[in-house]
Amino acid sequence: VVLADELNRATPRTQSAMLEAMQEGTVTSSGVTRPLPQPFHVLATQNPIEQEGTWPLPEAQLDRFLTMIRIPTPDAKALAAITRGTTGNMPPKVEPVMTPEHMLALQQAVRQVVVATPVRDWAARLVLATHPGSDLAPKDLVKVIECGASPRAGQALLAMAKALAFLEGRSHIGMVDLRRVARPVLRHRLLPTFEFLAGGGDIDPVIDDL
Repeated sequence: VVLADELNRATPRTQSAMLEAMQEGTVTSSGVTRPLPQPFHVLATQNPIEQEGTWPLPEAQLDRFLTMIRIPTPDAKALAAITRGTTGNMPPKVEPVMTPEHMLALQQAVRQVVVATPVRDWAARLVLATHPGSDLAPKDLVKVIECGASPRAGQALLAMAKALAFLEGRSHIGMVDLRRVARPVLRHRLLPTFEFLAGGGDIDPVIDDL
């Protein structure tokens, strides 16, 4: 597990190396390419407030992240739990909950979750609807979105929906599952227009409308 804190502060060269690890599962150094162990996961954060000294992540790299999760300000109960766990005398104990082999087996099990043809078609239409030039897109989408989601978004929608159904003990997914994962799957894959960003627009309601 690699945690890249404030990834947008990394230089383009570092981001390129991270992209290779995420896409190819390898790391190249001094002309030697080495495979990464499996399972391999990348988690990254971005600071949305301080932008000085940052390098925007290219769309190709953003597309490699399965989801973008917005973390709200913790409420009083969560904040109390944070302070209790980080200011006490005893550091929290970390215990393994599964082996790498168990994780890989679970990933294969998730792939067995059934997707009916109408559900798969619905996901495809949703992805196409994010493109302003598509017949499925709303007419005013061109004012909001400059570039729509890639085919990888369709893969992510189905993969996330399958995982959700698996965690809830179901052997198939429905359109309700796709709706539940649409925001985290699509919000970083849609390139907003400058006018939309300048006006303080939020991409989540746009996804809901689609």
